[in-house]
Amino acid sequence: MSSKKLSAVLEKQIRRLCLNDFPCGYGTWRKSRDSTEEAGTEETDALLDLLTCPHSPWRLDEAWSPQASALRQLAVLQHERLQADFIYNYFTTLRIVDNGVSVIDDGLLKFSKLEELVLSSNNISEIPAENLPSTLKILELRANRLSALNSLTHRLPPHLEYLGLGSNCLGSDDDICYLTGRHWPQLVCMDLSHCEFKDQQALLRAVSTLPCLRTLVLEGNPFTLVPSYPGFTLDSLPLLSCLDASWISPEERLCFRGLAKKSDLIVDRASATVSVGRMRGIPDPLMSEDGNTPDFPVIAYSYFVTYDFLSHQTVNLSNDSDSKFDAAHITEDCFSSSGLQSNKSFEKESSKPDTQAMTVFSEETCHDIAHVTRHSTTKLTWSDCIDFSNTKTHVMSDLGGLKRFFNQGLYLTIVEEKVLSWPAASEDVPGPKPCQTVKEKKGGKGKESPIKSGSTKDKSKDKKKKSVLELVQDASIQRTLGSVHVPLQSLVQRGGKVDVLCDFGALHAETEVEAAPTLEKDLGKKLKEDKKKEKEPKRGADSGSKQKNTAASKGKVMETKDCEMEVHLEPVTVELKVELEKWQSASEAHYLLLPHQHS
Repeated sequence: MSSKKLSAVLEKQIRRLCLNDFPCGYGTWRKSRDSTEEAGTEETDALLDLLTCPHSPWRLDEAWSPQASALRQLAVLQHERLQADFIYNYFTTLRIVDNGVSVIDDGLLKFSKLEELVLSSNNISEIPAENLPSTLKILELRANRLSALNSLTHRLPPHLEYLGLGSNCLGSDDDICYLTGRHWPQLVCMDLSHCEFKDQQALLRAVSTLPCLRTLVLEGNPFTLVPSYPGFTLDSLPLLSCLDASWISPEERLCFRGLAKKSDLIVDRASATVSVGRMRGIPDPLMSEDGNTPDFPVIAYSYFVTYDFLSHQTVNLSNDSDSKFDAAHITEDCFSSSGLQSNKSFEKESSKPDTQAMTVFSEETCHDIAHVTRHSTTKLTWSDCIDFSNTKTHVMSDLGGLKRFFNQGLYLTIVEEKVLSWPAASEDVPGPKPCQTVKEKKGGKGKESPIKSGSTKDKSKDKKKKSVLELVQDASIQRTLGSVHVPLQSLVQRGGKVDVLCDFGALHAETEVEAAPTLEKDLGKKLKEDKKKEKEPKRGADSGSKQKNTAASKGKVMETKDCEMEVHLEPVTVELKVELEKWQSASEAHYLLLPHQHS
């Protein structure tokens, strides 16, 4: 990739001013001072109007410098003054934004009276201080490719008052060494927002040596996620007037007075609390059952919510032990799909974002993916309002990874778990299960009769067995009902908390009806019909086929009807709150941390 010099871009902008062409320069269109009216000439006022009229084709966008417009007008009024040195010295402000500039070359020194230089959103990787004019007071280099400040070693602009280095990959110990009063004695305002500074105490020790500093922007750095920010910063910089675009009040200083002297309390760890509250709008899974539904299998539905989060140390504040991370059922590829036709597309859509989030993490840093774990709430049965009341506090020392995680956001997923329970097999009672009926081997079609027992004693035994009937559960079937992305960038920018009501949209209810088993002599016909159906496109859901296989293994043949879909207009919503721990005063910090340090 070829480098793009700053001086070349500036020369191009000056040429676009057309200072020697109509209507600025000298030509046949310009009326001489001593001559009378001539055909084809223009008055001076008319030429000036052509430069400023909104509908004039000679009006240019001169946002790159406020002096550009004045220079064009000067070319109309006093064109003889426009020599090369005069033009360069005329500019005091240059704003070259998002122009692909990669090199600040010595051609910038031609602008000997330059005071403000804005080079945001370019490709600059280093700052050669020797190529900066000594008159410079404002230098903005936001959103470039700076990774080190080692080029700022000598010949720095002595009168620089504002330095903007935000949104760059800065944050090493060497970078901190160049942010001292020895390098910037006149600096009043400095922007270090959205960089990668992690050591709060080292940075504040360096910044505190800037004698004239009054405004400091630090939001978006990893260390701003810790509980001690901004209190420790406020007390460490007593001359500071504005922090992160907010004026510092006397009350704030009073709250954190003395915190800077308790540096032993400052720990580079962040504490984030994730709370999952009430869920509403889930359709009743049993609402479609009628009197023809067989007694077995017994179907139990439960619901829970999952999310991925960075983990270093987890403190579970929920009283229910079921809310712990369930690694047996929850795997990296989300959940075992039940394959229900009404939710096939929904499952695919919900599982993709989760995988992408994991992939993005692995691209940024290869080890971060090892720290991402999946957490789940308590599994609760259905109700109109399912209140999980699940709260977990995550303590992380990887502040850089936490910042990237917040910038990506998390995915909140609703999972339905379905468990089928069957009567336990008994050696004493052979044949079909007592709750079901079979067709008589002799007699007309369609007639059914209960299974005959050998004697009255057997009947009494059966009744006793029914009263203490033992059920055996199949493996649980889980399906994803939906997944939404929750942005968390505001935690990086302003701290505090994110309190949202996640909207999953309207979901669908699905019903399955299981018919009674047929005679053993009809099994052959049934199997042949099933083979024919397998050749045709699948119409039923995958979960239905799984249930058929399960029933067949137990000596049963299940018949499934087409799924009846019922649209519920009420959207499914889940309450979610993510909050960073922040100290509100120096006394609170001492009270919260001291017991933990002694324990």
